Amino acid sequence: MAAVSRRAVLLGGVGISASALATGGLLVNEGILPGRVRAYALLGLNGEDEPIPDVAPGRRYSGSFDSAARGGVRTAWAMSVPPDHQPEGLPLLVCLHGARADHRAAFDLMGIDRFLAQAVNDGVPPFAVASVDGGPESYWHPRADGTDSGAMVVDELIPLLTERFSLSGGSALYGWSMGGYGALRLAMRGAAVLGVVATSPALFASYGDTSPGSFDSRADFEAEGLRGDGGDFPENVPVRVDCGNGDPFFFAVRDFVEDLPRLNEGGFEDGAHKSGYMRRMLPDQLAFIGSQLA
Repeated sequence: MAAVSRRAVLLGGVGISASALATGGLLVNEGILPGRVRAYALLGLNGEDEPIPDVAPGRRYSGSFDSAARGGVRTAWAMSVPPDHQPEGLPLLVCLHGARADHRAAFDLMGIDRFLAQAVNDGVPPFAVASVDGGPESYWHPRADGTDSGAMVVDELIPLLTERFSLSGGSALYGWSMGGYGALRLAMRGAAVLGVVATSPALFASYGDTSPGSFDSRADFEAEGLRGDGGDFPENVPVRVDCGNGDPFFFAVRDFVEDLPRLNEGGFEDGAHKSGYMRRMLPDQLAFIGSQLA
């Protein structure tokens, strides 16, 4: 019995001409027909997942503080330095987590401390990496309840860590999904950072596309959603944006990137909105950040 191809199974295998297949594939790929994300997954087009490196991380520090910007909520943080390094004099990369996560995700899900250890061993200039609780659906911007996790990062976390550990004072931002949006937004709102990396940023084409809890209202989205705002990104801040071709945010991210006045690195390749793809981007992203913070 002849083997049935995966593509034939997906398409029903009956009565579909080559021209119809090509046309349908193009329409899905361009977002005109639905199903792009599912098609990329079923056809195995998202590439390989990247595991966390099997290397020993450097020392990790942790603590918490009562955040005024988050309404007095006790806010936990963690910071790691490369192996055989002390924090004194190092610049800082702040990691903004995705939705329904907390500061632990940067270390437990992404393995940022082990990727940092590997990067520095490979010659990337050393820096510290920190992560902080931003709230599961804060989207790192001012909310109707008066809280602002983005302001917490800039006005509370970075000064706290810089003073406590005698860091150099230079900082950069990295975020994925919700945190990728947050990193881009903070730079666009004047945060004094030396570089930004956004992986699979949660950018929405319209208010109707937004995730529950991401924005308080249509007016909130129009003010803070970054739709069509790529051209307003500060030209003096080096930025890298990476997004998978099979990511549900692909089209909104592509439109944002096309308008950027400056894009140093990054782009689009096989990948889904998954940690395996996001980890695959980390070696090049950390090298980019290291060059900006050096």
